[in-house]
Amino acid sequence: MTQILEDQLDFQDNFNIQDLFGPQGRNLRIIHAGTGVLIENRGGTVLLKSPDREKLNLAKTCLIQLYNLISSGYRLYPQDVEAALRILEDNQEADLKKVFKKEVFIVSNKKTIVPKSPSQRQYLQAIKARDLVFGVGPAGTGKTYLAVAVAVSYLTQKMVKRIILARPAVEAGEKLGFLPGDLMEKVNPYLRPLYDALHDMLDFRKVQEMLETGVIEVAPLAFMRGRTLNESFIILDEAQNTTPEQMKMFLTRIGLGSKAVVTGDVTQVDLPGTSISGLIQTQKVLSGVEGIDFVYFNEKDVIRHSLVGRIVHAYDKFDRERLKKKSESKG
Repeated sequence: MTQILEDQLDFQDNFNIQDLFGPQGRNLRIIHAGTGVLIENRGGTVLLKSPDREKLNLAKTCLIQLYNLISSGYRLYPQDVEAALRILEDNQEADLKKVFKKEVFIVSNKKTIVPKSPSQRQYLQAIKARDLVFGVGPAGTGKTYLAVAVAVSYLTQKMVKRIILARPAVEAGEKLGFLPGDLMEKVNPYLRPLYDALHDMLDFRKVQEMLETGVIEVAPLAFMRGRTLNESFIILDEAQNTTPEQMKMFLTRIGLGSKAVVTGDVTQVDLPGTSISGLIQTQKVLSGVEGIDFVYFNEKDVIRHSLVGRIVHAYDKFDRERLKKKSESKG
């Protein structure tokens, strides 16, 4: 018979306790889902039960650190609880105060960004330190969102004069010729994620005004050809769908006083036929070049719904098994 281990926490401040538990105990349910630990609360007392000592300690450490974080004035959101679990699972000695409070990144009056994983923190630090950074990893890890956040921050602080957001117009084998409307109407669906990120950082009217005046430009990658982009914050999204020629063209657009971030997922290449991904090639070509950083994300860094991380992991496992079977059949 499996032995059920128990532990107990006693908290004093009822106000902070309610913030810790979340509406209808939502935060406790998140910790339970992430650890499997049964959590019962009776006033200021929390009882934890689990057959797994390691998981029990993880849940206990998470609750204590989150309580201390709230007590220091931090406003806790459900996604913070998920992020805290990921961070402490990798390192139970990690100090959530340092992650959530000292690494706060002010974007605008509307938005404040806090890195939700060690990789996100490394990514933000790299963007601030380097003029060219590559963020490589699966969807939902914050690669594009954080790059847009830093770009908006630089613009509002007048560290750059404009933001250029570019994306190759290649998606899942579709061709622009089959879409209705003129050229801009055709490419707009491909650029929508970039608009969404902008509207999350700035008021809608402010974004529209900046787009109309050219302070913010959202355009397909083809529009970058022949230009030199000075004093700009340039972001190339979905870079796995660039050819080597397109990637070289983009990288040579970077002008004086500019900073560039390139994001993409090398497992989601939608280029036709046997075309080589410019992002994949660039990792080999530019590896070790001074002034350039590559930051890699994985499914543990996914900050969307917790289910997304499990989906990414399942697909990665499926792909590995499929490749293994294919190689065995050839052998």
